[in-house]
Amino acid sequence: MTFSVAVAGATGYAGGETLRLLLGHPDARIGALTAGSSAGDLLGVHQPHLRPLTGRVVQDTTVENLAGHDVICLALPHGASGEIAAQLEQASPGSLLVDLGADHRLESAQAWTTYYGGEHPGTWTYGMPELLLAGGQRQRSRLASATRIAVPGCNVTAVTFALGPGIAAGVIEPADLVAVLANGVSGAGKALKPHLLASEILGSASPYAVGGVHRHIPEIEQNLSKTAAGPVRISFTPTLVPMPRGILATCTARLAGGTDPATVRDAWLAAYADEPFVQVLPEGQWPTTAATAGANTALVQVAVDERAGRVVAICALDNLVKGTGGAAVQSINLALGLAETTGLTTVGVAP
Repeated sequence: MTFSVAVAGATGYAGGETLRLLLGHPDARIGALTAGSSAGDLLGVHQPHLRPLTGRVVQDTTVENLAGHDVICLALPHGASGEIAAQLEQASPGSLLVDLGADHRLESAQAWTTYYGGEHPGTWTYGMPELLLAGGQRQRSRLASATRIAVPGCNVTAVTFALGPGIAAGVIEPADLVAVLANGVSGAGKALKPHLLASEILGSASPYAVGGVHRHIPEIEQNLSKTAAGPVRISFTPTLVPMPRGILATCTARLAGGTDPATVRDAWLAAYADEPFVQVLPEGQWPTTAATAGANTALVQVAVDERAGRVVAICALDNLVKGTGGAAVQSINLALGLAETTGLTTVGVAP
């Protein structure tokens, strides 16, 4: 089957990466490309690497320009996709709507108001096929019939992949989780911000959203609570490092009482044995962001610090691919009844 797809926010990082992947998808036919302040420009002014599309004119992000496509991807800032999505549900009811922003990820209206502010836009089917659910199921079964998909946050994806198997197997304590992430600066978006200038970021690493205020915290806990069938608590600290893309999530958790340290790694091996895009590395080999650049791959490793009584789980991924655009395409494939891996690769770009 072939499907038409429109991308709102086509001049940003998330929109551009989604388009890059869709250009390699054998069934995708790219329709309207829209944006806000850059409407009227040629796409090549903002995405010169997308050679087949550089001559296309960017349109205004309006319901009229987006409606009627089989798939509509909303790569918009939080707060922007909720409003236009509500209009599209009326104007284009037969379209598969895919939100790459945060507006439809959270199930709790209170959590949305606390971390984002304003009225909760509602909850869509969560676009993480590999998410482990209590009882042994995975989220992909819910995506097979989805018509509205909320793509996960990139940090959320890395932490969920790192800790999920241990929680599902009961080998770590879900109430004592710690995650420290090294983040490429593309995760902050394309908007001009002084602290992201090359003169500020090169040669420097800096924490941000410290002390439990990062907006991805409720989403992480939402995911891991589904795995644990109960509440979880996480201390989450991201840091900006001088690389354009990538996330390295170093996560620790207290080893559950009575657990044999020698069996801990088996939980991760079993959880990801049949997953096409999440891979546990051989013992002694540790994930690197470079190995995932450009690929829809998450690399995972786990070890036990017996002296400290903690499990260390590390995940590396490309925040723009497996963390955003790749997750969108993977979920679109499932929703449309296509092979989940269509148009996606596990092959990175090195050096």
